[in-house]
Formats: sequence, C-alpha cells, structure tokens
Amino acid sequence: MHEDSTLQVIHANHLFSPLRPKIPLSWEDDVLQMQSNDKSRLQYLSSRALDRPILPIAFGISVTHNPTYVAMVGVGTPAQNLLLALDTGTNAAWVPCSGCIGCSSAIFDSTMSSTFRTVACGSPQCNQVPHPSCDGNSCGLNLTYCGNSHLTANLIQDTLTLSDNVIPGITFGCIQKTDGPSIPAQGLLGLDQGPISLISQTPSIYQSTFSYCLPSYNSSGFTGSLKLGPKYHPIHIKSTPLLRNPTRPSLYYVHAVAVSVGANVVNIPPSAFALDPNTGDVN
Repeated sequence: MHEDSTLQVIHANHLFSPLRPKIPLSWEDDVLQMQSNDKSRLQYLSSRALDRPILPIAFGISVTHNPTYVAMVGVGTPAQNLLLALDTGTNAAWVPCSGCIGCSSAIFDSTMSSTFRTVACGSPQCNQVPHPSCDGNSCGLNLTYCGNSHLTANLIQDTLTLSDNVIPGITFGCIQKTDGPSIPAQGLLGLDQGPISLISQTPSIYQSTFSYCLPSYNSSGFTGSLKLGPKYHPIHIKSTPLLRNPTRPSLYYVHAVAVSVGANVVNIPPSAFALDPNTGDVN
C-alpha cells in the first residue's frame, strides 16, 4: 500500500534552485539566458505549429523596464539575441553597437559576426534613409525618435533571425551615439511601409503582410505574437481597407466612420473623418 506524497516543483531559475548560477544575473540577462536555453523547445513548438513564422512578444516593462512591446531577434552570424522594440510607425531598424556612447550594456558586437558589412555612401539603401551622412565611404544616418531622443548610427547589412527564419542581408542602423529617454535600450524593429523597414525589405518572404497579438500590460512573459506572412492567419475576421496618405506614405491609415461612447454614437458627420487623398489631411 502506497501513501500519497507531494513533490515540490520550482523553476530552474528560482532563487533556491540548484541550477541557478552562483553569481546572480541581472533580470535582463536572466531573461536572455532563459530564452537561449529554451531555443530547442521553441524550435520544436514552431515545427508543431506548421512552421509558422511567429515571433513571441512581451510587454517591455517586465524584461527591459521600458513601456514598449519587445521581441527577441537574433542579429548577425552567429546570432546575438537582442530584445527589439516593435514600432509600426518607424522605418529603419536599429540596434546599439559596440563602442556606442549612451547605449545600454546589451549591444551588438559587429566584429563577432561573419556576415556583417557596411553600406556605402551613394548606394540605394543610403539614399533611402532620412538625413544620410558620409564618413569616408560609409553611410550614416541621424534620427530623432519620439521628439525628445536623438541617435547617430552607421548603416549596415547583416543577418536577422526571426524565430526560425534566418534572413540575410537586412539593412539597418548600428547606433554609435544616443541621448534622450525614449530610445529603446536594445534597439528597435521598424514595421512601417518605408523603404528600409523589415516589411519592405522582405516582400518575397512575407509578401508585405504581418499581424500581431499584443500581450497584457501586466503580463510577465512572451505571451503575445507577431505573425509574419499571409499564411495561417484567422480566416473569419472582420477587416477594413488601409488608406494611403500621400504626405506620409510609410504610415498605416484606416477610415474611421463614427465615434461611440458606450452604446451611444456621437453626433459627428462622417465627412469629418474623411482623408483628403490630395493633401493627406482630415477634413
């Protein structure tokens, strides 16, 4: 006859776990280590999900202490994992690089990547970035982000790893100097319709299509998802066409028809929401 027994189960990274490193890691490094150790499991789950190119999303407060949504992206070859903020209103992607002034400790070391290369001045990619500059034959860019932060970066090309998708030759910024409170600590992934956004650089892979499900603001893990490409999205969903604003063609616009408070529709004429196709202004 066997008596009932109870086993205590604790996380491998719990404070009292024998598997926890003797020298405690920072919260940020702890998350990166867990993500790295769990790569085989993520690959298995991805294969069970019909190899869907899905990138897990977390609310940044829980992992980078910034109020942004972040996803784990591998940069370079071999991949160096960084938690990049997702921004549908920004064109270029950029990451903090070794030697950066004002950047966090989590950086991309280009000297460790076998696929790293700079973008030359006068190249098509250099002409597509805002405010390009030249230092010798290397293309640079200067950006203001959120109106109160500035960054200076070199334009480079390297491999990005998104979940199981390894994408070579992506153009993005390698930050050399930054100031201001709004720059995401480990970089940003631009998802707008601009010429060097991830979406615009991968039309043959993802057909300029993506969707995302954002996690709760109080979620402590990677509970959201970014789905890249037209396959495996829900079939029976409501949708609305995107509009084009000629004055800001890289952004996404939709046609609002009314505003309601609770069950009551506010008495505003539909013409007040109309977008003028010639000027891009709302009437």
